[in-house]
Amino acid sequence: MTRTRVLAALVLTPIAIAAILLLPTAWLVALAAIVFLAGLWEWFRLADIDDTLARTVLLVVNMALMVAIVWGSRTADGLSYVLLQIMIVVGAAWWLLAMLWLRHFDFASNHETHARVFKLAAGTLAIVPAWCALAVLHGSEPDGHRWLFVALAIVWAADTGAYFAGRRFGKRKLAPRISPNKTVEGLLGGVASGLVVALAFAPFAGATLRELPAVALVAVVAVLFSVVGDLFESLLKRHVGAKDSGDLIPGHGGVLDRIDGVVAALPVFALGKALMGF
Repeated sequence: MTRTRVLAALVLTPIAIAAILLLPTAWLVALAAIVFLAGLWEWFRLADIDDTLARTVLLVVNMALMVAIVWGSRTADGLSYVLLQIMIVVGAAWWLLAMLWLRHFDFASNHETHARVFKLAAGTLAIVPAWCALAVLHGSEPDGHRWLFVALAIVWAADTGAYFAGRRFGKRKLAPRISPNKTVEGLLGGVASGLVVALAFAPFAGATLRELPAVALVAVVAVLFSVVGDLFESLLKRHVGAKDSGDLIPGHGGVLDRIDGVVAALPVFALGKALMGF
């Protein structure tokens, strides 16, 4: 499994990096919408929406929300980021609430009740703000594409560091009822890996030496929220007895399995970058 996982990463990572660094923002945002909506489709499955027509309608509604945000952001001079920035704040606030949800494992676990409503709302609050954060980061001047790369590299490094640190040193369970394989040692390894990548790559995006402490702080917070995103998806999978969100990516599961940490980290990173001024 580890070999398949590495091979898949070696194929997909260069493609993702090339898209981030080379594509115009409009094209990248459109491509990201496809990826994020594919993850949302899998989210509907974890929310126990089995009917294809119902899932399609829900997906179209979320796509329409994305289109409405872009349409509402048009100005005579181009695009305004105000609506997207509001969605970023909403997304960051949602992940704070998600931490409370994680403390109550059984909340919305009974799909014979109105649990699906909460999980469908959670899907929109996770996916749409993350897509808005991606658009704002990539579209910001002068080095937005590089900052988006840094943000994603931090999450990728944290995920990889947590995986290998957990396998090598993991002893204390982080959240055994939600994700039995995650450990405190893995979390620390992920934070350390994300921090190293942040400090190494931030100058590539134009960060000065004076700004590096702020970048480090935002990176650590973003990594911690990426773990929240990962745990929340694990919670959804536990509620329906699923091992993966899908089987599209060899060794990695579904699309949502790959972007669960990203969708939580992006709004937090974008908000932290704006507040810290780097």
